[in-house]
This record gives sequence, C-alpha cells and structure tokens, in this order.
Amino acid sequence: MRAILISLLCLVGACATQPAAVADPSGDSLDAIARDYVAMTLEIGEREEGYVDAYYGPPEWAAAAKANPRTVPQLIQGSASLTERLNAVSTAGAEPAVAQRKAYLLAHVSAASARLRMLSGEKMSFADEAEALFGVRPELRPLSTYDPVLAEIDALLPGSGTLAERYTEFKSHYVIPKDRLQAVMDAAIAECRRRTARHITLPANENFTLAFVGDKPWSGYNYYQGNSQSKIEINADFPIYTERAIDLGCHEGYPGHHVYNALLEQTFVRGRGWVEMSVYPLFSPMSFVAEGSANYGIDLAFPGNEGTVFERDVLFPLAGLDPSTAERKAQLGALTRRLARAEYTIADAYLAGRISRDAAIEQLMKYSLSDRAKATQRLRFIDTYRSYIINYGLGRDVVQAWVERQGPDHWQGMETLLSSQILPADID
Repeated sequence: MRAILISLLCLVGACATQPAAVADPSGDSLDAIARDYVAMTLEIGEREEGYVDAYYGPPEWAAAAKANPRTVPQLIQGSASLTERLNAVSTAGAEPAVAQRKAYLLAHVSAASARLRMLSGEKMSFADEAEALFGVRPELRPLSTYDPVLAEIDALLPGSGTLAERYTEFKSHYVIPKDRLQAVMDAAIAECRRRTARHITLPANENFTLAFVGDKPWSGYNYYQGNSQSKIEINADFPIYTERAIDLGCHEGYPGHHVYNALLEQTFVRGRGWVEMSVYPLFSPMSFVAEGSANYGIDLAFPGNEGTVFERDVLFPLAGLDPSTAERKAQLGALTRRLARAEYTIADAYLAGRISRDAAIEQLMKYSLSDRAKATQRLRFIDTYRSYIINYGLGRDVVQAWVERQGPDHWQGMETLLSSQILPADID
C-alpha cells in the first residue's frame, strides 16, 4: 500500500524530473492550451456571475476577459476548439502527471461546454446535468426510502407537533447566541486547524479572515484569494448550532476549502507553473472533489465521538449552553445525515417542473426537518446552484471511500487527493 501512495504522490508532482508538457506536431502544447482554458473560464465568468469561484493568476488576464469577453456561442466554439487541441496532444512517454493533466483539462473543458450550452438555453435532466458538470451521475431514490429514517428520529423525539417542529425545538437548545458566535467559531476553527496541521504540512504563510454576513443562499463560503489566503464568510441569518461551528470550521477551513486551494496553488501553480489551477470554475469536476473532501474532512478531523466531546467540553461552555443531552444530539445528527440525499430527488422533480415551489418547500421541510424559512432558503440554494447539491453528500461518500481504500493512514490519502488533479471519474 505504501508503494501505491508513493506512486500517487509521483503522479501529483513529487516526481517532476521529466518533461512537464508534450507538444503535438503543430507545435501546440498543454501549457498553451491551459493558458487559453484560463482565458475561456474568465470570459465565461463575465457571462455568468459566480462561475469563477477563485482566480489568482495574472491580473491582466482577468482584465482582458472583462474588457472583451466572447459571446456564449463564440465560447461554445472555443471550448470545442480546446477539446480538439487537447486530443491532438500526445502524452505518450510522458510522466503520469502529464497524462493526468491532459485528462483534467479535457474534463474541465467538457464541463465548461455543458455549462455554456445551459446558458444558451439547453435543458438537461437533474442527473444528466450533474454528470455533465461534475463527472458523476447521482442515484435518485424515491422519497419513501427515507421514511424509515424519519421513523427512527420520531422515536427519539416523542411529543406533540410535527416531527420537524419537535426537531427544531430540540435543536433550539444548541443555538449559539449571537454575542458568543465569534468566540465559538474562533475556537472551532482553531481546533480544526490544530488537528489538520498535525498531519498535513500547511504553507508557511497560510491564513484567512472571518466575517459574518446575511441574505445569502448558503450557510458558509470560502473565497480563496491566492497566496494561501482565504476570506471565509458565515451566513448568520439563521441559527448556528454548536456542531455547525465544527462543520463550518473544517469544511470552509481545515482540512476543507482553504487547505485544498492552498495545496493546489503550492503544488501546481507555484511548483509546476501549471496555470489552469489558478482558476476555479464552480460548475466543474473540481467542485465534486472540493465539496466532498471538505465534508469528509469533518469526519477525518473529528473521528468517532470526538466532535461530540469537543462540543461538550469546549464549545458548550463558550456558548453558555447545557451539555446534558449532547449524546442524543449526536444520535440525531447521524440520523439526519442519512436523509441528505433526499433533496436530490426533490430538486429533480422541482427543477423539471413536476412539482410546484410550495410542494418542494413542503418536501424539504419534511425530509430535512426544517422550518418553512430554512426550507425556503434551501430551495433558494437549489434555484441558484441546481445539481451542485450532489457534491456535498455524494461527494463526501465517494471521497471517503476512495481515501480509506488507500490504506490505514487516511490523512495521507487525503493529502494526496488535495494536492492532485485527480478527477471524480478516478475515485468514483
């Protein structure tokens, strides 16, 4: 197994002694194609707000894209041209990392083409869209398959009122007071970082800023700034529970998005000069690995009951909360996690027009145990990001299975993944 890990590390950049690019007979190269891929991605970002999640390449490239972006039809033609050029470049005899680079670029250009077709009006089913953008096809289970989980939760929360109401009332005892939110989040992120730094060597200058915001469709967001710096924003419109402090600290920070972006920058942009990694298109296979690893990172950093213990011993006192039912809260958390993929089925029906907006909200209330306001916010997320939602639950499960297949040192497997151009197709 150690030999496998060494081989993977070689793949992602440890064995950089062979040529970094292979040219086709016309003189084209992966370096030249990568530069044009970045330009295309930045131009798509001018046609769709939010498409570019992060960019830290030369500022003049972004300025050029802003000044003269191609039209969507022209960009569709441009993506087809990039695919042709990539297919013309041979990687025969090149190191494995170069062959993987070509595969990575092909997959991301394909996803960009799909997104551009969507912008031009093409309609896809939920599963087709997810596969086209993120490289994985989700299973859409009947909602009835989640009813036994609801029954287990119902048994844990006896009483009057709907199950969602009883669940919300129980969770209300674990809301972090707003005047203590900064202290709790600081402590959670610091612990996530401490646990990650024991296993992964972080860039020396890495850092982040934290801000609380509102009126967003998401609960947290990491804006990677380059040079190992991030801006993390937390949506404080809705109650934030103690376990969410850990979740957000790991997911947005350590070993999640902040670490992933910092390691990609260190390994590829600075280490190899591979410019394609200086831009992060949101609707791409990169997001499946990013969100999946960020969610799995929570379990990796706090295995077993360690998250519950940290909440009880550190976060509850900081938040001024009673820790007496922490274990039951953890039981409920494990059960609600099993409901996560129900929203794929709901989103599929809603986005295809088979159910109304009100029906979708009602179903989200039932299967995510949310009140109407929270379910409405979640539907706002689905309206905005559509099939992106598969990257969280399905992404976590796929990443976890792959990492844990690599051997007993799960942190080593995680670092390999976070420092690589490994695609969803390689780990699914």
